[in-house]
Amino acid sequence: MSQALYRKWRPARFDDVVGQQHVTRTLRNAVAAGRVGHAYLFCGPRGTGKTTIARLLAKAVNCLAEDPAERPCDQCASCQAINEGRFLDLIEIDAASNTGVDDIRALRDKINFSPSEGRFKVYIIDEVHMLSPAAFNALLKTLEEPPPHVKFVLATTEEHKVLATIKSRCQQFNFRLLSHQEIVGRLRWIAGQEGLEVEPEALALMARQGAGSIRDAESLLDQLVTAPGQTITLEQAQLVLGTASFQAVSNLVTAWLDADGGRGLTIIHDALGAGADARQFARQMVDYLRQLLLLQAGGDAITLDAPAEEQERMVAQARRATRDDLVQAVRRFSEAALASSSSWQPQLPLELAFIELLPTEAAPDIPVASRQQLAPAQTRQQEPAPEIAAQREEPEQPLLAPAQKAEGDAALTLDAVKARWPNMVERVAQEDKNLPALLAMCKPLATEDDTLILGFDFPVLKEKFESKPEARALVGSVLTALLGTRCKVRCVVTKQYTPPPQPTLADEFYALAEELGGQVQEID
Repeated sequence: MSQALYRKWRPARFDDVVGQQHVTRTLRNAVAAGRVGHAYLFCGPRGTGKTTIARLLAKAVNCLAEDPAERPCDQCASCQAINEGRFLDLIEIDAASNTGVDDIRALRDKINFSPSEGRFKVYIIDEVHMLSPAAFNALLKTLEEPPPHVKFVLATTEEHKVLATIKSRCQQFNFRLLSHQEIVGRLRWIAGQEGLEVEPEALALMARQGAGSIRDAESLLDQLVTAPGQTITLEQAQLVLGTASFQAVSNLVTAWLDADGGRGLTIIHDALGAGADARQFARQMVDYLRQLLLLQAGGDAITLDAPAEEQERMVAQARRATRDDLVQAVRRFSEAALASSSSWQPQLPLELAFIELLPTEAAPDIPVASRQQLAPAQTRQQEPAPEIAAQREEPEQPLLAPAQKAEGDAALTLDAVKARWPNMVERVAQEDKNLPALLAMCKPLATEDDTLILGFDFPVLKEKFESKPEARALVGSVLTALLGTRCKVRCVVTKQYTPPPQPTLADEFYALAEELGGQVQEID
């Protein structure tokens, strides 16, 4: 049965470990000098090598090589038994599923038995922070003075949850996240061992998605393994991993800096339509904006994790954005990346993050009568002859002002609004390029006399629309010109809106009787 790549190519010697030299160097020296401690605490993010180095330490203290400096040799019987998972003196305990005091008491009772086949019994307790307080207290005395043939290695991703009394009894090592170059180098080596052809851009993408975790990056490579002879391309990696292209992320940042809401939402929708995941896109935005923020703060001292042809563009973007705007953008997209993926509209947090970053300045107030493009079917009246114009005493009236309703106008209906909605959005975009993005987040709910009710699913969208003072007037003016009847706009939150009661047939009878001076009688 095939093994996962991160298990198959787990480092077998200290020299094979990537990125944690400050830990391996100390442990190798301790093994060579015969001064291995009785308890160690390994702290750090997931996938950075804590369990791997714990096993290497178990191999080293039980290795049969004559030269201590060569341990673990990965050749002797003890090393091979540990590699194959049949070494009885290596006991790995998952503290997440063995949290109780009874589990620690059982361990304490067995600890005094001598090793079965090695020099030392090594206990690796993973996720040790999950132990209950009673279990921690039961472990204290044994951890402080274990039998001479026992070594403890505790591993945790949440150091702050480990009791200080436990820390004081251990030698603590803090593991760091790996750099982009270290992960790319490791992935390239594994691909060579497996005979895989991988484009450098695809390796870089996997390294970025690993976010400093070598195990996560190796799992991504395992996910992308194809048939022999085929090359893993950047496009395949983006499709499988649900990531947007680097170009899409860069273009979205440019659209934000240009305050172009329509173009930005189009970029988002195109990326999601091509298979990108909304939360993954938000994470990419956080990573990209973080680099701009660091570039702005650190200048030439910052090494950009981006293609060479894009680095100049990133420098230009960092110069355009203010530091406060970049900080706010990172926070907004970080919140979108943490949003639940089970929402009925998973792309909404990403869209909201972008829309909320757009400026709220309103478009200049331009009279409807002067916008010829709003009424293409109406042609300008021909200029009268000079002598006729001189006889006029009153100025020419506008074609149709928003506050006026010509006699004989048709009633405002929801069906008529829906029929002309796309035309309205298109014409509004010519006046305010940011409004169509907000109009895409609402829908016409109802009409009340000459008022159109616009429904927004979330209060924040309604507030964003109403924060633009001229938005409602502009939409109402355009609909007035398109429909030929006066139209005002009122915004509501969809789930909070209750439509007015519709008149029943009985109501109509009573109204008719009152108008004619009669009475309505019910007859069985």
